[in-house]
Amino acid sequence: MDHSEIEHLKQVPFYAPQAGEVALFEHAFAQRLPVLIKGPTGCGKTRFVEHMAARLGRPLITVSCHDDLSAADLVGRHLIGEQGTVWTDGPLARAVRTGAICYLDEVVEARKDTTVVLHPLADDRRVLPIERTGEVLVAPPGFMLVISYNPGYQNLLKSLKPSTRQRFIAMTFGYPDAAVERAIIGAEAGVDAVLAGRLVDLATALRRLTDHDLEETVSTRLLVMAARLVASGLTLTQACQAAIVDALTDDAETAIALNEVVLAVIGPDT
Repeated sequence: MDHSEIEHLKQVPFYAPQAGEVALFEHAFAQRLPVLIKGPTGCGKTRFVEHMAARLGRPLITVSCHDDLSAADLVGRHLIGEQGTVWTDGPLARAVRTGAICYLDEVVEARKDTTVVLHPLADDRRVLPIERTGEVLVAPPGFMLVISYNPGYQNLLKSLKPSTRQRFIAMTFGYPDAAVERAIIGAEAGVDAVLAGRLVDLATALRRLTDHDLEETVSTRLLVMAARLVASGLTLTQACQAAIVDALTDDAETAIALNEVVLAVIGPDT
């Protein structure tokens, strides 16, 4: 490995591999295949895409999807300016033109009529027709389409159509195993292994809870946030209250139950 390669790797966002997902993504990129990433909130989906874009040396354009996202928001629209009406590319068109990785985060939040625009880009055509201008953009080799969603939120109204899903290869993410999660917390928050281990023990206990109506359980992201608060000077219980308990629920009884788990696992501050 030469000096330039070493310097490049130093600039790659930290990501702790779990189960061959780095190699799979690299193969998908080489074969010009789009990727679907499934996993719970805060498990590292977005960080993984950021890591892979930097690792592959590709620009990254990220779109946070929502239920008002239209096809025009993705592709582009005519805008009126000082020089008259001009066409302005949306993020998807910009990604195709520049050969970037386009990442649509929580794609199931977008309307189904919006995601249909992805179809010609996600199959072997790799084109983006722009109906309003009559242009057809052909994706260069460096372009890649990546989408993600949290299957925990899926219901009959928020799911990917089979005609969309079957255009992508899929990766399923979960929360990291204990050793990897400790390494992530230590690297991201700059804390020692003891503190990282206590937070992972707490996460393990909270993720086992089944009798409380929580939409989401504690994520690796929340553990990192708690560790950063401790590194900044808060006590561990204060950090867990703010970054974990109060972040997970607004229900007073549920908060009491979560705090009992916090106390049982990490004990009172000394």
